[in-house]
Amino acid sequence: MDKIKPFEKIASRFQISRESAKYFLGRVQKSFKTERPPHQLILEFMDAQKMEFLLTPYESAVMMNESGVWGHALNAAPAIPVDDDDFG
Repeated sequence: MDKIKPFEKIASRFQISRESAKYFLGRVQKSFKTERPPHQLILEFMDAQKMEFLLTPYESAVMMNESGVWGHALNAAPAIPVDDDDFG
């Protein structure tokens, strides 16, 4: 019997593609400076939080950090894209 991978569980739970789920997990990991949490730990954290919708990868990393699940240093928050129409 094949073991279901964390990205497959996330894809199924949040109704996103497997590629998007892989990208999400990678971005959560890259939100940390040096030590990066394993995919399984990220999934277990999300299950424990009973998340009903998918947060941004950085928001998920911040929650993991603040709750003490993964207490390693975070990178700076990613820049928020600005739409040119907002200035017109």
